[in-house]
Amino acid sequence: MALRLVPALAVTAFAVASGFAAESAKSTPGDLTRLSLEELMQLEVTSVLKKSETVSEAPAAVYVLTQEDIHRSGVTSIPDALRMVPGLDVAGINAGNWAISARGFNSRFANKLLVLMDGRSVYTPLFSGVYWDVQDTLMDDIDRIEVIRGPGASLWGANAVNGVINIITKRAQDTQGGLVIGGGGTEDRAFESLRYGGKLNDDAYYRVYVKHYNLASLESPTGGSANDAVNMTQGGFRVDWDPASINSFTFQGDGYAGDTSAGISPQAPVAGGNFISTWSHRFSGDSELTVRAYFDRTYRNYEGVLSETRNTADIDVQHRFALGDRNEIVWGGGYRFTGDETIGSFGVSLVPPNANDQIVNFFAQDDLTLIADRLHFIVGAKLEHNDYTGFEFEPSGRLLYTPDERQTIWAAAARAVRSPSRADTGLRGNDGTPPAPVTSIHGNPNFQSEDLIALELGYRIQPRPRLSFDVATFFNIYNNLGTVGAGAPFISATPPPAHLVIPLTANNNMEGETYGVEIAATWQPFDHWRLNAGYTFLEMNLRNGFPLNDATLQAGEGSSPQNQFNFRSYLDLPWNLQLDTALYYVSSLPDQKVPSYVRLDIRLGWRPTKDLEFSVGMQNLLEKYHLEFGENFPSPPSLMERGIYGKVSWRF
Repeated sequence: MALRLVPALAVTAFAVASGFAAESAKSTPGDLTRLSLEELMQLEVTSVLKKSETVSEAPAAVYVLTQEDIHRSGVTSIPDALRMVPGLDVAGINAGNWAISARGFNSRFANKLLVLMDGRSVYTPLFSGVYWDVQDTLMDDIDRIEVIRGPGASLWGANAVNGVINIITKRAQDTQGGLVIGGGGTEDRAFESLRYGGKLNDDAYYRVYVKHYNLASLESPTGGSANDAVNMTQGGFRVDWDPASINSFTFQGDGYAGDTSAGISPQAPVAGGNFISTWSHRFSGDSELTVRAYFDRTYRNYEGVLSETRNTADIDVQHRFALGDRNEIVWGGGYRFTGDETIGSFGVSLVPPNANDQIVNFFAQDDLTLIADRLHFIVGAKLEHNDYTGFEFEPSGRLLYTPDERQTIWAAAARAVRSPSRADTGLRGNDGTPPAPVTSIHGNPNFQSEDLIALELGYRIQPRPRLSFDVATFFNIYNNLGTVGAGAPFISATPPPAHLVIPLTANNNMEGETYGVEIAATWQPFDHWRLNAGYTFLEMNLRNGFPLNDATLQAGEGSSPQNQFNFRSYLDLPWNLQLDTALYYVSSLPDQKVPSYVRLDIRLGWRPTKDLEFSVGMQNLLEKYHLEFGENFPSPPSLMERGIYGKVSWRF
């Protein structure tokens, strides 16, 4: 371990030595001098309470990745950017697939984390999780990524169990002019992007973009290629129109097509598109109505295994207003329709093959001021109806205390549920080929919602203008966790020849507790140098309920790391150079048979003019390759390899 840390320590030492020399470095657009640490703490977030508030006073474990974080990290995908967030477990499975979760229960099909892109939910009802290989946009167009660890169900509904990720893109007026990006390397074989923004009139702005990327196949743990190359093209647009000071409209959409085989089948074409329309009306400074509607269509075909076409339509209405001097109310409701058509195989299928589901919800929240500028009590709840378990009630209460402008103390209690998915209730999966024995996994039409009672306590302090700390602790109680239970083997003649079947059926036979602590610190010793660090500790205690015939007893405990640490350094050097370093440590995953690993990433950027930038990114520098996750049904995982790429960006 010590030898592997030598390069990281050398880079840090060089950063310290260079820091003093950089005092006279000329500021460039996008450098760290744009925002001080105090200004960063005053950034507004909207995901915690569905209204604008500052990061420093948010009553939740919230972390914001800014555009500067994303740009300076050198990452080329949204999942890679999420590695920077304390409390998130981000593991690469293969070239295009990821396991991402918060506060435990990670897997390729992680289903307790709600992900939004500009208010559009991107989780799939097929397994209540996220297809990360198709969640993309132009990285330069992301304004910020707001990450809430802990339940957000009282506002966002089912599946916002262990956290909410809200990816928010820039307004069109903030992306005027042209942008061309090109580059490539060993793992990111090639990537090209083109964006142009313009003005329709004095009140309306637009942008359009197109991007393409190709990811090389990684290496299989058994040797040779994992055959998991990704080839994807995506394009989209956004229009922001403010015809009057009290009204604003946004129209935006994306479309993509490509191949992300992931080794499951020789070819796995994917395609999709979405359209979002948002209208906001301001009645006054403390009263606003927002209506958002979107349509989303996705197609995915693991040829010879399973194909799925899904259409989703959603509408949400939200109203915020002040009630007297002490109460700020946010309330609203929504309706979602989703329908799928699937074509299965003996290996994987769904019963019935086609299904329509509907979700109706209503929510209300009151931010009650107990002591002006000091003490708030926020209480809210969401009532949601789904076609699997009927009505679900998800309340929460939060207490926010700000003894002074540099300190925030918050506490919260909440209930959240993870509602059943199509896989939970109707999956048919077979592993084996007759006449050999076949292990058969069946969904359960009586599968119940998974239940969480969460308790949280947090403290945020900025003891010095250039130093801040954020600590969040949690204790979670889970019931009705989804597992699979073994039944009595039997002989089946379908398909022929006759063979032994070992049945496994989905059930809700697991319960347990998790607890932990998440720490984030930021220090800016000089205007041109910022340091970020994060540490996460997680303890999971899972056990079977009744009956005691479960085939996955406590397996979930070993699929999330107990300890994680990250350290990042952003340094502006003379001659418009930037040196950015990221170091990650992730402890072992016993159930996945994945050892602990240390990852070092370095980015060197040079901006000879304000409109032209060259950069080199180097990833996984400490070892040739390592395993980050062990599950990738039905194919084996891939090894995350050392990589390097070059990139050119030109604005005009």
